[in-house]
Amino acid sequence: MSQSNFILATSGKQGYHADKIEPTIWGAMNDEGIRQQIELLKIEHRDLDASILALQEQTVPDQLQIARLKRRKLALKDRIMALEDQLLPDIIA
Repeated sequence: MSQSNFILATSGKQGYHADKIEPTIWGAMNDEGIRQQIELLKIEHRDLDASILALQEQTVPDQLQIARLKRRKLALKDRIMALEDQLLPDIIA
């Protein structure tokens, strides 16, 4: 099965991005690896923020592209929060 068939078979829809699949190795990642992943995601989050602002400043902003970038930015924030929760798990006192 080719990679594109795998992605389509897994997601059930065309245009699905493989980077949206949550890595299963997070549990095996050490704290330093998690911190590095968080930092990379935060950089990407800031870059998306700058891209959104630039698109919004255009005379005729592309609302569809802005919405897509905002969705991606929210997904990154969710992934960042999930990784941070792995570093500092909730402790019921």
